[in-house]
Amino acid sequence: MLGLMQNQPLLISSLIDFAERHHGDGEIVSRRVEGDFHRYAWRDVAQRARQVANGLDSWGLGFGERVATLAWNGYRHLELYFGVSGSGRVLHTVNPRLHPEQIAWIVNHAEDQVLCFDLSFLPIVQAIQANCPTVKHWVALCDADKLPAGSGVPGLKSYDAWLADQASTYQWPVFDENTASSMCYTSGTTGNPKAALYSHRSTTLHAYAAALPDVMGISARDAILPVVPMFHVNAWGIPYSAALTGAKLVFPGPAMDGKSIYELIEAEKVSYAAGVPTVWQMLLMHMKPAGLKFSTLKRTVIGGSACPPAMINAFRDDYGVEVLHAWGMTEMSPLGTLCTLKNKHLDLPKDEQMKILLKQGRAIYGVDMKIVGANGEDLPFDGKAAGDLLVRGPWVVREYFKGEGGSPLVRDAQGVEWFPTGDVATIDADGFMQITDRSKDVIKSGGEWISSIDIENIAVAHPAVAMAACIGVFHPKWDERPIVVVVKKPNAEVSRDELLKFYEGKTAKWQIPDDVVFVDAIPLGATGKMLKTRLREQLKDYRLPGL
Repeated sequence: MLGLMQNQPLLISSLIDFAERHHGDGEIVSRRVEGDFHRYAWRDVAQRARQVANGLDSWGLGFGERVATLAWNGYRHLELYFGVSGSGRVLHTVNPRLHPEQIAWIVNHAEDQVLCFDLSFLPIVQAIQANCPTVKHWVALCDADKLPAGSGVPGLKSYDAWLADQASTYQWPVFDENTASSMCYTSGTTGNPKAALYSHRSTTLHAYAAALPDVMGISARDAILPVVPMFHVNAWGIPYSAALTGAKLVFPGPAMDGKSIYELIEAEKVSYAAGVPTVWQMLLMHMKPAGLKFSTLKRTVIGGSACPPAMINAFRDDYGVEVLHAWGMTEMSPLGTLCTLKNKHLDLPKDEQMKILLKQGRAIYGVDMKIVGANGEDLPFDGKAAGDLLVRGPWVVREYFKGEGGSPLVRDAQGVEWFPTGDVATIDADGFMQITDRSKDVIKSGGEWISSIDIENIAVAHPAVAMAACIGVFHPKWDERPIVVVVKKPNAEVSRDELLKFYEGKTAKWQIPDDVVFVDAIPLGATGKMLKTRLREQLKDYRLPGL
């Protein structure tokens, strides 16, 4: 017997319709590439999203065709989120921090028909346009009078002029909720990037889950600053969850430095922010010397890589901001876990609570996870056993776009398929998961595992250390030994011996690094993560002292 409920597919167009109808005056504030600020409301986003859909219709763009973006976080990018996907096309957010040759490869692989870009990225477009034969329309996200003359880009159009020619009425099509809605290429796989192809159903379910109180806890009372880029896994789904709840959105545009972010938080009364640790490090380094405080910021979601304990402590103790530690992947849309305390933890001493909050958190409903040993056997949820982390759920990929690399899934003894994350983790009896390392980064010394994340966290707790990366290097007796690569804070000093002494009492003696290498910068990837593969290449001639 089937239930007698109405059958309405979960479509992205329903999110923007809801925002317009029930939160029409909710503010959207954007710092533009042009340098000024733009303000309007959810009802305006909805109107212009319909104009985007009409514009794509006028070009004869087919159902399921891809529309690419090279854009910062801003209102025009938001309109494309809803106008492209809502009309049945696929939004392809391209990471502008990649090398132009890699961007061209991605655009060609996706077979993008339209590419919309902020003027900041005109040099990239000029470099790739001759090598992107599938792109029929190049659109600059600007007013007509800002369209660069002599750009060398054939048929370049102004986004605002294009929209001005379109009607603001549009009937969103109704189709299967499993239809593709958007795509994002991941650099976390070997070889060429592979694309996660999200559906309307997966995106809408993810938006629901992200807004839950024990997850991001997004509401109409929030003013949200997503510093995490809209070109990186759809800004962790925040634009969709904000439409679902009617939250105010504050977009930073291209100004991602600590000073600009702080001023924006204060000016727009931001209560909630989201970003990777490297961004927040810049913010804290701007604030502390100037003696600045937050007047409205209460919570921040930190993900992308493990958040150092020193950063959590600084936000909580110095600025009264709650840090929500999160974990996920491009292949997971991206949220997998978020760390909030359970009721039974509320009366624990602060130091005991901190031990929990340092973990990546509990699985969100919609994500199932487990850890397995070397032979694929299930490991206990005891907070001690560490194994390969597997996940499954309605917003987890089953394969990559065009079947690249074959099926990534593994089958357990019961025949259930899981996605292998490439992370090594523990899960405790309360379901709190903690990443101990990437499987490719874990250091095996004398047959014992050493967590590079733990080594890094201790280093960045030192007041003179801005950033630290731990890698394993060859040792004739122990196979591998850890070293820590360190970037010092401006005008700060710390010696090798001082930093190694700092580890004493904080970890087992055999886990203390054998050496410290000071560098001016640690290579970062396009999403702000440390590139340990490149770091290892840079230090390929390094030898441990005394060897």
